[in-house]
Amino acid sequence: MRIVLLLVVALVAGAQEVSQSGLELKAARPMVAQPERAPKAMIATAHELATRAGIEILKQGGNAVDAAVAVAFALAVVHPEAGNLGGGGYMLVRMADGRVKAIDYRETAPASARPDMFKDPIEARVGYKASAIPGTVAGMAMAHSALGRRPWREVIEPARRLAHTGFPASQRMELILALQVPVMRQFSESAKVFLHGADKPLKQGELVRQMELAATIARMQKRGWREFYEGETARRIGADMAARGGTITYEDLKNYRAREVEPLRGSYRGHPVLTMPPSTSGGVALLEMLNILEQFPMALGMEGASESRHLTIEAMKRAYFDRSRHAADPAFFEIPVARLTSKEYAADIAKTIRPDRATPPGELRRDAPEAAESEDTTHFSIIDAEGNVVTNTYTLNGFYGSQVIVRGTGVLLNDIMSAFTRSSGTRNEIAPGRRPVSSMTPTILLQPDGRPWVALGSPGAFTIPNTILQVVVNLIDFKMSLRDAIEYPRIHHQYSPDRVEAEPAALVFDVAERLRGMGHSINSRLRSQGDVHAVAIEDGWRVGWSDGRRGGRAAGY
Repeated sequence: MRIVLLLVVALVAGAQEVSQSGLELKAARPMVAQPERAPKAMIATAHELATRAGIEILKQGGNAVDAAVAVAFALAVVHPEAGNLGGGGYMLVRMADGRVKAIDYRETAPASARPDMFKDPIEARVGYKASAIPGTVAGMAMAHSALGRRPWREVIEPARRLAHTGFPASQRMELILALQVPVMRQFSESAKVFLHGADKPLKQGELVRQMELAATIARMQKRGWREFYEGETARRIGADMAARGGTITYEDLKNYRAREVEPLRGSYRGHPVLTMPPSTSGGVALLEMLNILEQFPMALGMEGASESRHLTIEAMKRAYFDRSRHAADPAFFEIPVARLTSKEYAADIAKTIRPDRATPPGELRRDAPEAAESEDTTHFSIIDAEGNVVTNTYTLNGFYGSQVIVRGTGVLLNDIMSAFTRSSGTRNEIAPGRRPVSSMTPTILLQPDGRPWVALGSPGAFTIPNTILQVVVNLIDFKMSLRDAIEYPRIHHQYSPDRVEAEPAALVFDVAERLRGMGHSINSRLRSQGDVHAVAIEDGWRVGWSDGRRGGRAAGY
């Protein structure tokens, strides 16, 4: 059993190589494609049917928040590798009247969780013990109750309908499910939805129907969102957990709360930047890096040059060094957010960057090891006719989370317990009620006069802040279009290991050689980095682009 699980964890990790390498998951469109443009509203998501679900709600008179709930629930149906009701994440909202809300609905460790609860590391990634208390439904409900316009039952109807009537499996679903078979077949509820005879995945074009998930959504339509945490769904989750060695109880679900938190506010070369505060580390890292780069000229035409790449790498190193020291759940630890995101701090850090030499590893002290963070997340962005903007990143952690669908619910659960460190005494160790550290970075850029401009975000684990950083710099410094800013090849450095990861074409030969001469270690990645879904306002039009790295769809009306 353990050998099989180890093999499949390796296969799941390998799925990232396959699914992001471009071998079979390129967007089905040529690079000459133009961004979607529409006069009223725009939505960009990882799946066309989820985008349509959001557009449907907008056309019924809903606003961007209503559409966000519709999209989140729809992705749980049509994009189950990451879309979810059984996971968690972060939402950032900027209303047309200037109000900004940030909602942290990250999963939390159950009351019985302990640092030594996993005797075998595989248990933290697969099966019932791998799941933390889901936050997605509570997070969507918090946003909807505060800012939504249409009835709850109406905004989740497109998802119920998709689950009931079904949708055709994609090539991506077929390929990724093929890698899940050795583990998923151990869980009968999951196997009956996604596998044939417990050993063959669904094939492209086959109808995927999820009747129990449709019934769960219908219960929430009838009884409200608390049904997930206090009603029949919660009782079924608690019972299945108790019967199969899981740790989430009915009381855990009943006691879960999403948090409304104060959004982070910064700026880059005069453009206000709104992003997420801890418990995610992404927003802090993004603002710190932007503040550092603001100390240096990034002239038009420097994109991809060794000078701009060197400065970007050095900014990344320093921000991720600070991340390793300070990232934590703010309900348990103090985090010096104001200092880390201040212009003064960045100015001091910038003075330590040499223009022609990489900072040696020894000059930045190494800290405690961090837990693995999965790249298998998803993001969506929305802007409506009034100018309300939503940007949301959420996850199950690994592909198909823990692989467990709870009996009688159709709900696929996360494996977020693996996002905690197993080292004792660290800021990210397992503790009851604690949220694990994340890198998710939903972000909104404004024009210098405060008008909304771009909403964006990405999956990609540790790479997320760096992905968002490069898109922002491409837009502001290098004056790229939304499409080009997203598709431009990316690099990544996370302080430890001391290595630059580069997408194909991100570092051409001469640039790479010059960077090596400065002392940078470079690894040209065989897979892609991130999957940005963004919307923008350009000359009064709504514009959207879904990253070609994994595919998706932006659409408007």
